[in-house]
Amino acid sequence: MKTLISTFFVLSFLLFNTASFSVENDNPQREQTLQIVSSPEIFDLASNWVAGFGNLHPDQKIDLRIQSDETALQEGNLYLLTNTNNHLSMENNETAWKLIVGHDLVVPVINSRNPLLAEINIKGLTADDFARLISEKSDWSMIIKGTSNTPVKSYIVDNQNVITRIAGFTKTDETRLAATKIGSAAELISLVQQNVNAIGFCNLTDVLNDGKDGFTNQISIVPVDKNRNGRIDSFEKIYDNPASLTRGAWIGKYPRVLSGDIYALAAKKPTNQVALHFMAYITENGQELVKNSGYSIISSAQKAANMLALANPVPPSDPGKSAPAISTGLIIIIGFTAIAVLFLVLLFAFNRNRSNFIESEDIEITPALNENSIAAPRGLYYDKTHIWAFMEQDGFVKIGIDDFLKHVTGSLTSLKMKSPGVKVRKGEKILTIIRDGKQLELYSPVSGFIRKQNESLLKYPSGINSLPYTEGWVYQIEPVNWVREVSFMLMFDKYKEWLQDEFVRMRDFLALSANSNTVVYQQVVLQDGGELKDNVLADLGPEVWEDFQTRFIDTSK
Repeated sequence: MKTLISTFFVLSFLLFNTASFSVENDNPQREQTLQIVSSPEIFDLASNWVAGFGNLHPDQKIDLRIQSDETALQEGNLYLLTNTNNHLSMENNETAWKLIVGHDLVVPVINSRNPLLAEINIKGLTADDFARLISEKSDWSMIIKGTSNTPVKSYIVDNQNVITRIAGFTKTDETRLAATKIGSAAELISLVQQNVNAIGFCNLTDVLNDGKDGFTNQISIVPVDKNRNGRIDSFEKIYDNPASLTRGAWIGKYPRVLSGDIYALAAKKPTNQVALHFMAYITENGQELVKNSGYSIISSAQKAANMLALANPVPPSDPGKSAPAISTGLIIIIGFTAIAVLFLVLLFAFNRNRSNFIESEDIEITPALNENSIAAPRGLYYDKTHIWAFMEQDGFVKIGIDDFLKHVTGSLTSLKMKSPGVKVRKGEKILTIIRDGKQLELYSPVSGFIRKQNESLLKYPSGINSLPYTEGWVYQIEPVNWVREVSFMLMFDKYKEWLQDEFVRMRDFLALSANSNTVVYQQVVLQDGGELKDNVLADLGPEVWEDFQTRFIDTSK
């Protein structure tokens, strides 16, 4: 459905441009030239956009210039900027109009010959570690215990965007950053290359090689231990090359505070048709240039939102101006009618072949699924296969599925349960949860004998979704090795920390496991910034559930 609606927005956008073109033909005007002002750090990207657009539209003229300190927001110009403080006066302008067209990353860099790099790559560094490295009189023994007191020389590029993000990430006042400010990124990189004990902070694009497919010679990105568990897990290994890093940042594996936006800004909604065409180009075709330049592309939801913003008509600047000629009105009416008919035809075709597609939500943002969405009562034990356990006063253990799994699968339609009296072992399949014929096999967190099953769930399986920790319990088990097995489970605080890993794994699964017939994953399951939508697996096909079983559930036991 989202694809159809995105198509509708694009067609609407084209219609408005056609109508405007007709108005311009009825009222001839001097040829328009688009004036674009780009901030220095993305000027190369802006130049590539302009060149790419020019190849497709050689008749539409663009004048590109670099932003200076004196640049002010002028009506009629288009500005391509990043989130730096010297732009805030523009960004906070009440009438300013803005579209997000990409994302940039601030990264910590280190000399590839640093003798501690191998250990750093294993454990990663936390925000607190980086805060120590940019404090006065810092040394590596503060970060890696057992090492010599080797002083750390820290550098930061003198760019307000980088400074603000590093200060926010490390929770350090900008005025108290002890890192030496370096005027240019090239100079910073040179200093890090010369000093094996140095660390620097700059934009990702500052450390890319000429081919944009690797990092500058003798420079490595310092891995960030985002979930603070003292290691870089296999699904967090995103630092080998720029493509892995930018993709990992998009699905939530990199700290968001170190990610910024690239946006197009204007004093008000542009009426210049060249500007509208250009922004449509960088929203769609131009995203390949974003990726090739070392930045992160925008999500499909953001693309659709951009096209919607570009498609909305702009009211006439002069309310007293007479209406367009009747020929233009007819063009608009006919155009809208044609679009409506085309949309209904596409919708009919979509419904007719619905079984061949993964259903999705409309473009409206659905409730997000994240760590804050998950209920987790204190006093329970949580197994890494997403089953909870609780020992009652009689010594029997009740178990059930956790709230995470409930939110992932959506409402269940049936269950397959083992009968009372059956002996089970920890790690053995104990429950099958089913939604419309699609199923997942879950594993027992404890060994023992099933003494009772929750028979009400056989009649009303959705009860496991509504009250998973109370009336939605699944089995009552007489344990035979409780003391040992409970030591492998998590209590509330550790469980909440562990959930952060699970959400990263979930995003990774959804991004990596797309089969040839499931290319709509990113449109369906990931909102802007990598947020998941609630009930993310609910309407995906059985092959996706099978993949989730083997790649996500089975790897947890």
